[in-house]
Amino acid sequence: MTAALGEDPPSRLVRRLGTTDAVVVGLGAMVGAGVFSAIGPAAGEAGWWMPLSLVVAAGVATANALSSAQLAAVHPESGGTYVYGRERLGEVWGFLAGWAFVVGKTASCAAMAWTFGSYVWPAGARFVGAAAVVVLGVVNLFGVHRTVGATRFSLVLVLAALAVVVAGGAAGGWDGFPATAPAPAPGVRDVLGAAGLLFFAFAGYARVATLGEEVRDPARTIPRAVPIALAVAFAVYAVVVVVALASVGPEVLAASGSPLTEVVRHGLPGLAPVVVVGSAVASLGVLLSLLVGVSRTSFAMADRGDLPRWFARVSSRSVPARAEVALTVVVAVVVLLVDLRGAIGASSFAVLAYYAIANASALRLDAADLRWPRWVPAAGLVGCVVVACSLPVGSVTAGAGLLVVGVVVHLLRRRDR
Repeated sequence: MTAALGEDPPSRLVRRLGTTDAVVVGLGAMVGAGVFSAIGPAAGEAGWWMPLSLVVAAGVATANALSSAQLAAVHPESGGTYVYGRERLGEVWGFLAGWAFVVGKTASCAAMAWTFGSYVWPAGARFVGAAAVVVLGVVNLFGVHRTVGATRFSLVLVLAALAVVVAGGAAGGWDGFPATAPAPAPGVRDVLGAAGLLFFAFAGYARVATLGEEVRDPARTIPRAVPIALAVAFAVYAVVVVVALASVGPEVLAASGSPLTEVVRHGLPGLAPVVVVGSAVASLGVLLSLLVGVSRTSFAMADRGDLPRWFARVSSRSVPARAEVALTVVVAVVVLLVDLRGAIGASSFAVLAYYAIANASALRLDAADLRWPRWVPAAGLVGCVVVACSLPVGSVTAGAGLLVVGVVVHLLRRRDR
């Protein structure tokens, strides 16, 4: 039963976050990462049709966001879809969602740390990235309120860098349009594959849901914050994508390791260092939000016995400190030992599986708890499956393999218990 109007349900963590704070957390997780890292590969897949891929990605993300928001209002607990799947679909589905989130987002944490290191000091990218993980892990130990403050600061810097990108592209003119007939349109799979890459940019809204026990009046705050954050992120991405394509064209974007730097150099080359700084800050902002989300999901899984209960301890600052420390150590070690660039596709598959379970859970809500029609989660479920299957075959195989391994281990542990 949902808590009475104006009354927060019981929580083991302190409810500090309002709507503005929740929007900042979502935007900090979304704005920057996809534009700085995915626009090049997406341009290589979809070419001039990349805006359509962006719309597809945003459509799937919107359905997922609405499903997550109404689920979070009914189940205002840390853990996100892990909790929703467990409550609405059963223990195994809940575990699968939690496992997909932890595995996929841990890989994303390491990738963001590696990206930050490559911008700051390419020769020592791994060491710089691992150091960034440790520093942000310490920041998170001081509480989510401090985390929101750091996220707000990084978000302002990233938006400023993206404004420079737009200004640089516009100042250089629209030279990206081909002088001759454009190449043939890509296939449907190429457009959907690019949508899968761009979907990574929208996945941050789930960070709001995973903070369910730290949000004031979650029944109102979460359904408001998620759509606002998603709409702002889509508007920013749409402007940047259109300007980038028009200024330098998809071929230049696809061939560059730092495509937005090429856009700035097109019109305002002296401001290129601003974009480099923005890219580094964006990586840190996303890494900060990812660490928060993964630690809260791990905390929720440990509290219910799906991970060792040792991780369920809350510190005097109302922080799941053991989960935070363990995650920080694991990500730092992975950054030092493994090159995860080839594993991002598998991570995307796992994250889309996570959201597919969220949509399936929303389909099981009672009519009184529904805020949007049932076709919204149904569309999100179909979209997640289609986009996930459009990823490269190796990514699908690796991602599915990780999920199967997790479920098998879970079933064996449950049998032993």
